[in-house]
Amino acid sequence: MSAKRLAVLVVPVLVLIASAVAQVNEVSITAGRTFVSTQTITNCTLFNCRIHFGNEESVAFNYGRLLKTHQIFGLYAELPVAIYPRMDLNTETHGIPEDIGALFVTPSARLNIFAGDSVTPWVSVGGGYGRFRESSSLNFYGKNPGPTGTNTGVFQFGGGLDVWFWSRWGARFEARDFYSGKPDLNLPTTNSRQHNYYVGAGVIHRF
Repeated sequence: MSAKRLAVLVVPVLVLIASAVAQVNEVSITAGRTFVSTQTITNCTLFNCRIHFGNEESVAFNYGRLLKTHQIFGLYAELPVAIYPRMDLNTETHGIPEDIGALFVTPSARLNIFAGDSVTPWVSVGGGYGRFRESSSLNFYGKNPGPTGTNTGVFQFGGGLDVWFWSRWGARFEARDFYSGKPDLNLPTTNSRQHNYYVGAGVIHRF
C-alpha cells in the first residue's frame, strides 16, 4: 500500500480518535428562576406569620467531564454552580432582611442516558458549599443588626435534558434542588433547612 493511500486511511481515523478524546468535556450556562418555599415564624401572634420568598431570576454554570461509558449510559463528574443575586423577602413581621442572595457550588456525579445521542436525559446528585448574602437593610426600615453572610453545606439533586442540535453545541434544560441550611432571617422559623429549586434553560458546548 502506498504512503498516500495509507495517509488517506489513517488521517480520518486519527481525526475521529482525536475528536472522541477531545470531546470528553462540557460546559453549559443556563438562566431561569429559583423557588424557595414559604417559612412559618415560630412564637408569632400576628395573623400572617409567614415569610414569603420571591421567585427571582437566577443563573447556573456547569463543567462536566466524561469518566466512563457503558452501553447507553455515560458517567460524568460535574461542577454545578448556581447563583441568585437578589431574592426579595415579604412578611408582616418587622425585623427580617429586605432581601437575600445565594451562591451554591456542588461537585456532583451525573448519569446520562443514551449518552452520545442527540437527545440525552440525565440525573445528578452531589453536595458542596453554599453562601447566603443577607441584606444590610431590614424589610420595613432600619439597618440589619444580624449577619450579612451565612455559610452552609448543600446537597444537590437534579435532572435534565440535553439536546444536541449542531455539532458540539446543544440546548440544556435542567431542574435542580439545592437543599441547604437557611439564611439568617433574624427570626426563628419552623425550618432548619430549605429547598432552593432552580429551573433553567440554556446552551451547552462539548470540547
